[in-house]
Amino acid sequence: MTEHNVKSGLDRVLVLEVTRVTEAAAIAAARLRGRGAEKAADKAAVDAMRRELAKLQIQGTVVIGEGEMDEAPMLYIGEKVGAGEGPEVDIAVDPLEGTTICAKAMPNALAVLAIAERGGLLHAPDMYMNKIAIGPGYPAGLVDLDASPGDNLKALAAAKGVPIGEITACILDRPRHAELIAAVREVGAAVQLIPDGDIAGVIWTTDPDETGIDIYLGLGGAPEGVLAAGALRCIGGQMQGRLMPQNDDERVRAKSMGIDDINRKYGLEDMASGDVIVSATGVTDGSLLDGVRFRGDFAETESVVLRAHTGTVRRIKTTFRDIGSRFIG
Repeated sequence: MTEHNVKSGLDRVLVLEVTRVTEAAAIAAARLRGRGAEKAADKAAVDAMRRELAKLQIQGTVVIGEGEMDEAPMLYIGEKVGAGEGPEVDIAVDPLEGTTICAKAMPNALAVLAIAERGGLLHAPDMYMNKIAIGPGYPAGLVDLDASPGDNLKALAAAKGVPIGEITACILDRPRHAELIAAVREVGAAVQLIPDGDIAGVIWTTDPDETGIDIYLGLGGAPEGVLAAGALRCIGGQMQGRLMPQNDDERVRAKSMGIDDINRKYGLEDMASGDVIVSATGVTDGSLLDGVRFRGDFAETESVVLRAHTGTVRRIKTTFRDIGSRFIG
Protein backbone atom coordinates (compact mmCIF):
# COMPACT_ATOMS: atom_id res chain seq x y z
CA MET A 1 0.00 0.00 0.00
CA THR A 2 1.34 3.44 -0.92
CA GLU A 3 1.65 6.33 1.52
CA HIS A 4 -0.94 8.20 -0.56
CA ASN A 5 -3.47 5.42 -0.13
CA VAL A 6 -2.92 5.25 3.61
CA LYS A 7 -3.54 8.98 3.97
CA SER A 8 -6.61 8.88 1.78
CA GLY A 9 -8.36 6.47 4.11
CA LEU A 10 -9.20 6.67 7.79
CA ASP A 11 -6.55 7.44 10.38
CA ARG A 12 -5.20 4.12 11.59
CA VAL A 13 -5.30 5.44 15.16
CA LEU A 14 -9.07 4.98 14.89
CA VAL A 15 -8.57 1.21 14.71
CA LEU A 16 -7.85 1.12 18.44
CA GLU A 17 -10.13 4.01 19.31
CA VAL A 18 -13.24 2.34 17.89
CA THR A 19 -12.46 -0.75 19.95
CA ARG A 20 -12.82 1.26 23.14
CA VAL A 21 -16.32 2.18 22.01
CA THR A 22 -17.51 -1.41 21.53
CA GLU A 23 -15.72 -2.55 24.70
CA ALA A 24 -17.65 -0.01 26.76
CA ALA A 25 -20.97 -1.02 25.19
CA ALA A 26 -20.27 -4.72 25.74
CA ILE A 27 -19.36 -4.25 29.41
CA ALA A 28 -22.51 -2.22 30.03
CA ALA A 29 -24.75 -4.81 28.35
CA ALA A 30 -22.99 -7.77 29.96
CA ARG A 31 -23.97 -6.55 33.41
CA LEU A 32 -27.56 -7.41 32.46
CA ARG A 33 -26.92 -10.81 30.87
CA GLY A 34 -29.51 -13.41 31.69
CA ARG A 35 -31.84 -11.01 33.49
CA GLY A 36 -34.59 -11.03 30.87
CA ALA A 37 -34.33 -7.26 30.47
CA GLU A 38 -33.91 -6.70 26.72
CA LYS A 39 -34.71 -2.97 26.73
CA ALA A 40 -32.55 -2.24 29.77
CA ALA A 41 -29.57 -4.09 28.31
CA ASP A 42 -29.94 -2.33 24.97
CA LYS A 43 -30.24 1.09 26.65
CA ALA A 44 -27.13 0.43 28.75
CA ALA A 45 -25.16 -0.46 25.61
CA VAL A 46 -26.47 2.57 23.70
CA ASP A 47 -25.62 4.96 26.55
CA ALA A 48 -22.10 3.59 26.89
CA MET A 49 -21.43 3.59 23.15
CA ARG A 50 -22.59 7.18 22.75
CA ARG A 51 -20.40 8.37 25.64
CA GLU A 52 -17.33 6.81 24.08
CA LEU A 53 -18.16 8.03 20.57
CA ALA A 54 -18.24 11.59 21.89
CA LYS A 55 -14.54 11.27 22.75
CA LEU A 56 -13.41 10.29 19.23
CA GLN A 57 -11.67 12.92 17.09
CA ILE A 58 -14.17 12.57 14.25
CA GLN A 59 -17.05 14.42 12.64
CA GLY A 60 -19.42 11.50 12.52
CA THR A 61 -22.95 11.07 11.21
CA VAL A 62 -24.99 8.04 12.24
CA VAL A 63 -26.33 6.41 9.06
CA ILE A 64 -27.22 3.06 10.64
CA GLY A 65 -28.54 3.50 14.15
CA GLU A 66 -31.26 2.81 16.66
CA GLY A 67 -34.00 4.23 14.42
CA GLU A 68 -35.40 7.56 13.29
CA MET A 69 -34.98 10.65 15.48
CA ASP A 70 -38.56 10.38 16.76
CA GLU A 71 -38.06 6.70 17.63
CA ALA A 72 -34.66 6.74 19.35
CA PRO A 73 -33.39 9.34 21.84
CA MET A 74 -29.75 8.49 21.11
CA LEU A 75 -27.72 7.15 18.20
CA TYR A 76 -30.61 7.87 15.88
CA ILE A 77 -30.14 8.07 12.11
CA GLY A 78 -28.70 11.47 11.26
CA GLU A 79 -27.30 12.18 14.73
CA LYS A 80 -23.91 13.91 14.81
CA VAL A 81 -21.35 12.17 17.01
CA GLY A 82 -17.71 12.64 17.88
CA ALA A 83 -15.67 15.54 19.16
CA GLY A 84 -16.41 17.65 16.06
CA GLU A 85 -12.81 17.55 14.81
CA GLY A 86 -11.04 15.16 12.47
CA PRO A 87 -12.31 13.25 9.43
CA GLU A 88 -15.94 13.32 8.30
CA VAL A 89 -17.21 9.76 8.59
CA ASP A 90 -20.31 7.61 8.37
CA ILE A 91 -21.13 5.64 11.50
CA ALA A 92 -23.08 2.38 11.70
CA VAL A 93 -23.90 1.05 15.15
CA ASP A 94 -25.50 -1.96 16.73
CA PRO A 95 -24.74 -1.39 20.42
CA LEU A 96 -26.26 -4.76 21.31
CA GLU A 97 -26.56 -7.20 18.42
CA GLY A 98 -28.78 -9.88 19.90
CA THR A 99 -30.83 -8.23 22.65
CA THR A 100 -32.85 -11.39 23.20
CA ILE A 101 -29.83 -13.67 23.39
CA CYS A 102 -28.19 -11.29 25.88
CA ALA A 103 -31.36 -11.25 27.99
CA LYS A 104 -31.33 -15.06 27.97
CA ALA A 105 -27.51 -15.34 28.34
CA MET A 106 -27.33 -17.31 25.10
CA PRO A 107 -24.30 -17.34 22.76
CA ASN A 108 -23.15 -14.74 20.24
CA ALA A 109 -24.38 -11.38 21.53
CA LEU A 110 -22.06 -8.60 20.33
CA ALA A 111 -21.50 -4.86 20.44
CA VAL A 112 -20.70 -3.71 16.89
CA LEU A 113 -19.53 -0.45 15.32
CA ALA A 114 -18.44 0.44 11.78
CA ILE A 115 -16.79 3.67 10.65
CA ALA A 116 -16.39 4.50 6.97
CA GLU A 117 -15.33 7.43 4.88
CA ARG A 118 -18.23 9.80 4.22
CA GLY A 119 -20.61 8.16 1.75
CA GLY A 120 -19.09 4.73 2.28
CA LEU A 121 -22.09 3.04 3.90
CA LEU A 122 -25.53 2.39 2.46
CA HIS A 123 -28.17 4.42 4.28
CA ALA A 124 -30.45 1.46 4.84
CA PRO A 125 -33.84 1.93 6.50
CA ASP A 126 -34.87 -0.27 9.40
CA MET A 127 -36.65 -3.04 7.52
CA TYR A 128 -36.00 -6.56 6.30
CA MET A 129 -33.23 -7.32 3.84
CA ASN A 130 -32.91 -10.61 1.97
CA LYS A 131 -29.26 -11.63 2.15
CA ILE A 132 -26.81 -14.15 0.81
CA ALA A 133 -23.15 -14.26 1.87
CA ILE A 134 -20.12 -16.49 1.51
CA GLY A 135 -16.52 -16.12 2.58
CA PRO A 136 -13.39 -15.36 0.55
CA GLY A 137 -11.57 -17.54 -1.94
CA TYR A 138 -14.37 -18.25 -4.42
CA PRO A 139 -14.85 -17.05 -8.00
CA ALA A 140 -16.73 -13.77 -8.29
CA GLY A 141 -20.46 -14.22 -8.80
CA LEU A 142 -20.47 -17.80 -7.54
CA VAL A 143 -23.74 -17.32 -5.69
CA ASP A 144 -26.63 -15.02 -6.53
CA LEU A 145 -29.61 -13.75 -4.58
CA ASP A 146 -31.89 -14.44 -7.55
CA ALA A 147 -30.80 -18.08 -7.95
CA SER A 148 -32.58 -20.86 -6.10
CA PRO A 149 -31.13 -22.02 -2.76
CA GLY A 150 -30.41 -25.39 -4.33
CA ASP A 151 -28.46 -23.91 -7.23
CA ASN A 152 -26.43 -21.71 -4.91
CA LEU A 153 -25.60 -24.60 -2.61
CA LYS A 154 -24.62 -26.88 -5.50
CA ALA A 155 -22.37 -24.17 -6.95
CA LEU A 156 -20.73 -23.60 -3.57
CA ALA A 157 -20.14 -27.30 -2.99
CA ALA A 158 -18.60 -27.69 -6.46
CA ALA A 159 -16.31 -24.70 -5.93
CA LYS A 160 -15.27 -26.02 -2.54
CA GLY A 161 -14.72 -29.50 -3.95
CA VAL A 162 -16.93 -31.29 -1.43
CA PRO A 163 -20.23 -33.20 -1.54
CA ILE A 164 -23.23 -30.97 -0.92
CA GLY A 165 -23.83 -32.90 2.30
CA GLU A 166 -20.77 -31.17 3.74
CA ILE A 167 -22.21 -27.68 3.19
CA THR A 168 -23.93 -25.90 6.09
CA ALA A 169 -26.15 -22.85 5.73
CA CYS A 170 -26.74 -20.43 8.59
CA ILE A 171 -30.34 -19.17 8.78
CA LEU A 172 -32.25 -17.17 11.38
CA ASP A 173 -34.75 -19.39 13.20
CA ARG A 174 -37.95 -17.67 12.12
CA PRO A 175 -41.30 -18.99 10.76
CA ARG A 176 -40.77 -16.91 7.60
CA HIS A 177 -37.84 -19.17 6.71
CA ALA A 178 -39.74 -22.48 6.69
CA GLU A 179 -39.64 -22.82 2.88
CA LEU A 180 -35.99 -21.75 2.70
CA ILE A 181 -34.98 -24.29 5.33
CA ALA A 182 -36.88 -27.04 3.50
CA ALA A 183 -35.20 -26.10 0.20
CA VAL A 184 -31.73 -26.28 1.76
CA ARG A 185 -32.38 -29.66 3.31
CA GLU A 186 -34.01 -31.00 0.15
CA VAL A 187 -30.71 -30.81 -1.75
CA GLY A 188 -28.84 -32.50 1.09
CA ALA A 189 -27.17 -29.53 2.80
CA ALA A 190 -27.33 -28.91 6.55
CA VAL A 191 -28.92 -25.96 8.33
CA GLN A 192 -27.64 -24.25 11.45
CA LEU A 193 -30.44 -22.18 12.93
CA ILE A 194 -29.61 -19.18 15.07
CA PRO A 195 -32.08 -17.36 17.36
CA ASP A 196 -30.65 -13.91 16.65
CA GLY A 197 -27.44 -12.17 15.67
CA ASP A 198 -27.18 -12.31 11.89
CA ILE A 199 -24.11 -10.04 11.80
CA ALA A 200 -22.17 -12.86 13.43
CA GLY A 201 -23.87 -15.31 11.07
CA VAL A 202 -22.49 -13.53 8.02
CA ILE A 203 -19.01 -13.18 9.54
CA TRP A 204 -18.94 -16.91 10.32
CA THR A 205 -18.89 -17.67 6.59
CA THR A 206 -15.37 -16.24 6.36
CA ASP A 207 -13.89 -19.11 8.41
CA PRO A 208 -15.94 -22.27 7.78
CA ASP A 209 -13.18 -24.56 9.07
CA GLU A 210 -13.56 -22.94 12.48
CA THR A 211 -17.27 -22.11 12.54
CA GLY A 212 -18.75 -24.86 10.37
CA ILE A 213 -20.76 -22.25 8.41
CA ASP A 214 -20.33 -22.06 4.62
CA ILE A 215 -23.12 -19.70 3.59
CA TYR A 216 -25.61 -17.29 5.12
CA LEU A 217 -29.14 -17.14 3.71
CA GLY A 218 -32.42 -15.41 4.47
CA LEU A 219 -34.19 -12.31 5.71
CA GLY A 220 -32.72 -10.26 8.53
CA GLY A 221 -32.45 -6.61 9.41
CA ALA A 222 -31.19 -4.24 6.70
CA PRO A 223 -29.05 -2.24 9.18
CA GLU A 224 -27.39 -5.47 10.30
CA GLY A 225 -26.83 -6.30 6.64
CA VAL A 226 -24.84 -3.10 6.12
CA LEU A 227 -22.74 -3.77 9.23
CA ALA A 228 -22.06 -7.31 8.06
CA ALA A 229 -21.12 -6.01 4.60
CA GLY A 230 -18.64 -3.66 6.24
CA ALA A 231 -17.01 -6.63 7.96
CA LEU A 232 -16.83 -8.64 4.72
CA ARG A 233 -15.23 -5.67 2.96
CA CYS A 234 -12.40 -6.01 5.47
CA ILE A 235 -12.06 -9.79 5.58
CA GLY A 236 -13.10 -10.74 2.08
CA GLY A 237 -16.13 -12.56 0.79
CA GLN A 238 -19.23 -12.05 -1.32
CA MET A 239 -22.59 -10.67 -0.28
CA GLN A 240 -25.79 -9.48 -1.91
CA GLY A 241 -28.85 -7.93 -0.35
CA ARG A 242 -32.27 -6.61 -1.36
CA LEU A 243 -34.62 -4.54 0.78
CA MET A 244 -37.93 -6.24 1.55
CA PRO A 245 -40.46 -3.64 2.72
CA GLN A 246 -43.51 -5.11 4.40
CA ASN A 247 -45.93 -2.21 3.91
CA ASP A 248 -46.40 1.20 2.27
CA ASP A 249 -44.96 3.03 5.28
CA GLU A 250 -41.66 1.21 4.84
CA ARG A 251 -41.62 2.00 1.12
CA VAL A 252 -42.15 5.69 1.91
CA ARG A 253 -39.37 5.57 4.49
CA ALA A 254 -36.97 4.04 1.98
CA LYS A 255 -37.89 6.73 -0.56
CA SER A 256 -37.24 9.45 2.00
CA MET A 257 -33.74 8.01 2.55
CA GLY A 258 -32.90 8.31 -1.15
CA ILE A 259 -33.73 4.77 -2.25
CA ASP A 260 -35.59 5.10 -5.55
CA ASP A 261 -35.44 1.46 -6.68
CA ILE A 262 -36.75 -0.68 -3.83
CA ASN A 263 -36.08 -3.84 -5.87
CA ARG A 264 -32.40 -3.09 -6.40
CA LYS A 265 -29.98 -5.91 -5.69
CA TYR A 266 -27.06 -4.49 -3.71
CA GLY A 267 -23.60 -5.97 -4.00
CA LEU A 268 -20.98 -5.88 -1.27
CA GLU A 269 -19.43 -2.60 -2.36
CA ASP A 270 -22.85 -1.02 -2.84
CA MET A 271 -23.37 -1.51 0.89
CA ALA A 272 -19.85 -0.72 2.12
CA SER A 273 -17.14 0.98 0.06
CA GLY A 274 -13.87 2.83 0.56
CA ASP A 275 -11.96 2.47 3.80
CA VAL A 276 -14.02 0.81 6.53
CA ILE A 277 -13.14 -0.06 10.13
CA VAL A 278 -15.35 -2.53 12.00
CA SER A 279 -15.05 -3.41 15.68
CA ALA A 280 -17.03 -6.12 17.47
CA THR A 281 -16.75 -7.01 21.15
CA GLY A 282 -18.30 -10.13 22.67
CA VAL A 283 -21.08 -9.66 25.20
CA THR A 284 -21.83 -13.36 25.64
CA ASP A 285 -19.58 -16.25 24.67
CA GLY A 286 -19.88 -17.32 21.06
CA SER A 287 -18.22 -18.87 18.04
CA LEU A 288 -16.70 -15.53 17.07
CA LEU A 289 -15.67 -14.03 20.42
CA ASP A 290 -15.62 -14.69 24.15
CA GLY A 291 -18.06 -12.68 26.20
CA VAL A 292 -17.21 -10.20 28.94
CA ARG A 293 -15.69 -11.74 32.08
CA PHE A 294 -16.20 -9.99 35.42
CA ARG A 295 -13.67 -10.74 38.14
CA GLY A 296 -14.29 -8.60 41.19
CA ASP A 297 -13.60 -5.02 40.11
CA PHE A 298 -12.02 -6.19 36.86
CA ALA A 299 -13.58 -6.81 33.46
CA GLU A 300 -12.02 -8.73 30.58
CA THR A 301 -13.17 -8.33 26.97
CA GLU A 302 -12.36 -9.88 23.62
CA SER A 303 -12.77 -7.90 20.41
CA VAL A 304 -12.06 -8.30 16.72
CA VAL A 305 -11.14 -5.19 14.72
CA LEU A 306 -11.12 -5.22 10.93
CA ARG A 307 -9.90 -2.65 8.40
CA ALA A 308 -10.61 -2.67 4.68
CA HIS A 309 -7.64 -0.66 3.37
CA THR A 310 -5.05 -2.88 5.02
CA GLY A 311 -7.04 -6.13 5.13
CA THR A 312 -5.99 -6.56 8.74
CA VAL A 313 -7.84 -8.57 11.36
CA ARG A 314 -6.82 -7.86 14.94
CA ARG A 315 -8.01 -9.80 17.96
CA ILE A 316 -7.70 -7.76 21.13
CA LYS A 317 -8.09 -8.96 24.71
CA THR A 318 -8.34 -6.16 27.23
CA THR A 319 -8.42 -6.10 31.03
CA PHE A 320 -10.11 -3.13 32.65
CA ARG A 321 -9.37 -2.28 36.26
CA ASP A 322 -11.71 -0.41 38.60
CA ILE A 323 -14.69 -0.73 36.27
CA GLY A 324 -17.04 0.57 38.95
CA SER A 325 -15.76 4.10 38.43
CA ARG A 326 -14.93 3.90 34.72
CA PHE A 327 -18.10 2.37 33.33
CA ILE A 328 -21.49 3.56 34.46
CA GLY A 329 -24.78 2.04 33.33
